[in-house]
Amino acid sequence: MNINTLMLKNLIKRPLRTGVLVLTAALMTAAMFGGQAAAKSMRNGLDSLEQRLGADIIALPEEAQAKTDLENILLQGTPGYFYMNKQVADRIAAIDGVEKLSAQYFLVSANAECCTTKVQIIGFDEESDFTVKPWLKNTYSGRLGDNEILIGSELSTKVGSTLSLYGVECKTVGKLEETGTGLDTAVYATNETVQGLIKASQEKGIAVLSKHDPEEVISSVYIKVKDGFDINDVLSEINQTIDGVQAVRTKSMITGTADKLTVFSKGIGIVTIAACIISAVIMTAVFSALAGGRRREFAVLRTVGFSRKRLSSLVLSESFTVCLAGALLGLFLAGVAVFPFGRVIEKSTGLPYLSPDIGAAAGYAAFAAVAVILTGALSSAWAAYRLSHADTGSILREGD
Repeated sequence: MNINTLMLKNLIKRPLRTGVLVLTAALMTAAMFGGQAAAKSMRNGLDSLEQRLGADIIALPEEAQAKTDLENILLQGTPGYFYMNKQVADRIAAIDGVEKLSAQYFLVSANAECCTTKVQIIGFDEESDFTVKPWLKNTYSGRLGDNEILIGSELSTKVGSTLSLYGVECKTVGKLEETGTGLDTAVYATNETVQGLIKASQEKGIAVLSKHDPEEVISSVYIKVKDGFDINDVLSEINQTIDGVQAVRTKSMITGTADKLTVFSKGIGIVTIAACIISAVIMTAVFSALAGGRRREFAVLRTVGFSRKRLSSLVLSESFTVCLAGALLGLFLAGVAVFPFGRVIEKSTGLPYLSPDIGAAAGYAAFAAVAVILTGALSSAWAAYRLSHADTGSILREGD
């Protein structure tokens, strides 16, 4: 009889044992592949955030609870806005050690009849900007006109269509690359466009700015420090000399996120290792039990001409088949759980999340599948040896 045919009959004949092995292999594969993919996605998101910030220091109004509110906007995509007098930018520019700076506006569209959807709107100055434009160059190389906007990758609006923001029809001229952060749900426009939207909100009786003139305020200042100057010294100078402003190092925000990522990655690693150990133990136990329960079956096969090598091949073929089936199932389950729900994972963990490209994902999948198949082969090797080297005569006489 052909080994493959016999192997399939054996697997079908013992559905419970086969199912346990397939599910065990699936658990191990899902843990390895899903864990690697999730950890890499968070690392990609952190790298993307670091590249996107592009500044050494960010200055915000003290009332904004600077670091917390900015993290909510950048990482979680939680809409928010806060303002300070635009003269702050001029005072910061006069501080020794500041190489360049650029101001931004934050505005939230209202989730009402006046607006198509509730989104974070970020206004930037195209002349002085050094944080947004490098991110845009791969998707939009022109200059934004009045009421023209760029949208994040998570928004469903298509390029060429319009968004109604406070009654103003804004034309979408570009869609930005995915970052894995809250910025993927934001809208970008020039400062002039945002000022116009603020005025439009006031005309509709929506008090976005009740005490300030839109042309006299800004939300944040992104600052680049000159080479040779200590960033902490410049930071201290800003906080000590400019009232009502809190400056934070972008690195401190990234460091906090990186610390969370390290903890989460260690957790993923521990769970993955535990799942692999448990899976290997279960496989070894099942194949050991197999060696005890199939002694007579293998003795009969030996009497009809099966060599030790063919018997070993039969056991290893069964192991390969169930582990391959389990690996495919595990890859499917992990893929369904990890990739489509990136935004949910980002929200629940508070970490930026940017899925790896197809090549990297395929590499993780292949590694997990090969590891599971090898684990199954090693777990079944002892059973294969015992069954193929058992004393055929003694086993058959046991049944007399």
